[in-house]
Amino acid sequence: MATLYTLHPKNPQTRTVDRIVKALKDGAVLLYPTDTVYAIGCDLNSKSAVQRVRQIKQLSNDKPLTFLCSSLSNIAQYAIVSDEAYRIMRRLIPGPYTFLLPTTKLVPKLVMNPKRHTTGIRVPDRPICQALLEGLGNPIISTSAHFLDDGSSRSQSAIDYPSRLDLFECLDKLVDVIVDDEQEPGYEVSTILDLSSEEPTLVRKGLGWEAAELWTNPGR
Repeated sequence: MATLYTLHPKNPQTRTVDRIVKALKDGAVLLYPTDTVYAIGCDLNSKSAVQRVRQIKQLSNDKPLTFLCSSLSNIAQYAIVSDEAYRIMRRLIPGPYTFLLPTTKLVPKLVMNPKRHTTGIRVPDRPICQALLEGLGNPIISTSAHFLDDGSSRSQSAIDYPSRLDLFECLDKLVDVIVDDEQEPGYEVSTILDLSSEEPTLVRKGLGWEAAELWTNPGR
């Protein structure tokens, strides 16, 4: 069974954050709230934990994993950021945006797209995420956990959009740590922007996509 920690959504308690960070450093997989949906994650540099995340989500190794960074300067350590990409990201972060970018050598091969050598990076607008990132000192894997398929007889809407307690029950035996901010999860995913080439592309319309479209197509 997973260890459940409750954190204040705006002022996460330092001692509790420290306990979660210690678990991450020890290779834990956690379920935690982001500024979009609840996510499954781990320390980017824990190979065994990343492999477990892939197993939980049933993702093959050629599917890249998104991870969270604390700031734009932090992104620059893990991705090659062009002037145009910098201009766009500076306007949009922190927020519900995933940026597809060419990787640096700091990104493990198990995380990136093996053919394109790109990865998805986010800077969340969520105090809990920022507190965990600051304490850990490494990026945190972030893959959505809001889809459930546990073989139950519940309606499709309940499976697609579970309450946080449904999520906790479903994933309790699969993750090591569950972070509860006592708020129901969001159901809208992040907007994805491909910034890996000269021409920025809006790949997926999620939260905040109108602002992303504005900054990727300033002449429109």
